[in-house]
Amino acid sequence: MESTLVAKQATDFKRGIQSGISIAIGYMPVALTFGLIAKTTGLALSETIMMSLLVFAGAAQYISLSLLAQGIGIFEVILTTFIVNIRHFLMSASLNEKAEEDTVAERMGYSFGITDETFSVAATREGTINARYMFGLNLTAYSSWVVFSGLGFIIGAGLPQTLQESMSVALYAMFVGLLVPSMKGNVKVVYLAVLAAAFNSIFTMAELMSTGWAIVLATLLSAILVEVVETFKKGRRAETDE
Repeated sequence: MESTLVAKQATDFKRGIQSGISIAIGYMPVALTFGLIAKTTGLALSETIMMSLLVFAGAAQYISLSLLAQGIGIFEVILTTFIVNIRHFLMSASLNEKAEEDTVAERMGYSFGITDETFSVAATREGTINARYMFGLNLTAYSSWVVFSGLGFIIGAGLPQTLQESMSVALYAMFVGLLVPSMKGNVKVVYLAVLAAAFNSIFTMAELMSTGWAIVLATLLSAILVEVVETFKKGRRAETDE
């Protein structure tokens, strides 16, 4: 009986690793670029690896680099990345409904490794998920992100200084690359991006607050305004249908 349980746990862990291989491969170029830009931003190798170890969130780490490059305060950096990653609460709650009767400690352990990609794989998997499967899935993706972040930094350190300095442009190119696909076929995202840019420009040019707080407030205001308009439109449609 016990040997059967151990064999099942090993099988689930192996399946998690297999499911995570495609994510790990996809993380390679993004993590390499992060490490490269982290070097040009002024982070040390230990700081770059530590950020990937503790944060493990691509968009949040890129945004952090942008804010750090502008000399933004640590509180604004933390608050901004919290807002960006607040969707993880919803993803965790969704997976909780699909999870087996794992212990609280196990769920806390694998919830750290939930990203957009690991969530998509786990959420679309047939049947339930358990701690062994999630640990295998997350460990594969996590290892790739951390290792290639460090490798990207090492590669960046070997580039000529002029090229290193010019690589800061890649940070903005990466933001565009992340934004454009999500804007296709989603007008809501377009409105959100335009409003956030407009609010941030107004706050910055009017010198009403620091750059960090301008970004935080612009993000919050645009998100709230878009949701209010969307809710109002849904209410109007419901009244029309009646």
